[in-house]
Amino acid sequence: MVNENTNLQELFDIATQEISNLKPEEKFLVKDLFRGYEWNRIAKGNRTKLGSMFFAYAQGNGSKEILPLNKTPQNQQIYKKL
Repeated sequence: MVNENTNLQELFDIATQEISNLKPEEKFLVKDLFRGYEWNRIAKGNRTKLGSMFFAYAQGNGSKEILPLNKTPQNQQIYKKL
């Protein structure tokens, strides 16, 4: 369970594991990979760092699984499951 003490690596691991629950061609934001109340428990600074880690993953090891698309007006990265 995610709480204010969950470290960044654990958050990243949760996010990457949740990708398997998405359907091919489905678009998502990193925050969509968490329950709403869990996302709200993550400190804003860690949300930003998690977003950067996830983007790097999408361009590297995760590039066969997910594709970064464009950004929302709120500057959130949109991804698509391949």
